[in-house]
Amino acid sequence: MKVNIHHSWKHRLVNEFEKPYFIDLVDFVKHEYAKTKCFPPGSQIFSAFDLCPLDAVKVVIIGQDPYHGDGQANGLCFSVADGISHPPSLINIFKEIESDLDIPYPESGNLERWAKQGILLLNATLSVRAHQAGSHQNKGWELFTDQVIKLVSDEKENVVFLLWGGFAKKKAKLINSTKHIVLTSGHPSPLSANRGYWFGNKHFSKANKELKSRNIKEIHW
Repeated sequence: MKVNIHHSWKHRLVNEFEKPYFIDLVDFVKHEYAKTKCFPPGSQIFSAFDLCPLDAVKVVIIGQDPYHGDGQANGLCFSVADGISHPPSLINIFKEIESDLDIPYPESGNLERWAKQGILLLNATLSVRAHQAGSHQNKGWELFTDQVIKLVSDEKENVVFLLWGGFAKKKAKLINSTKHIVLTSGHPSPLSANRGYWFGNKHFSKANKELKSRNIKEIHW
């Protein structure tokens, strides 16, 4: 596994890459990808960083695990490759955008278009075994991505963090809420959304309102 991420991240995370836990993590991930099918493809593990340089980050969305179905994960949380059916959580995200901003439901579930506008689509765990949810949790990825969240909090200002569901909300302690905007709601998964914890949160219009009020270009969701 080659750690090939945008230079704006690389030189700020170089100390992290040299820590024993990360060296062990790299060995684990290399071994997993060599012996079994894993997602996303190795070249896309760091896509969230490649497509959204640190200097460009305006919004952070935190997911938990990559999708573990064939052809789904592309290195961005909640996103799927072009031509892939939209998973339930993504469907509910698009439905809320449709309701909140009166934007037509999109054909593609590929969120690269968001990443390129300054949205860091960060899963806490960046890899997974095929068809085995959570199989790469607690191997070191979470330590790394927590450092990423802290780095954004420390080095940036006026970033909108969207924390959806209990897992993401726990990351709030890593964020300096005096200089960033933290919006929380239930998770877009059907289990949460169908109980009334997701729909109507208006996070997409709220995020744009916060950005606009700080003279930061809004997101075209």
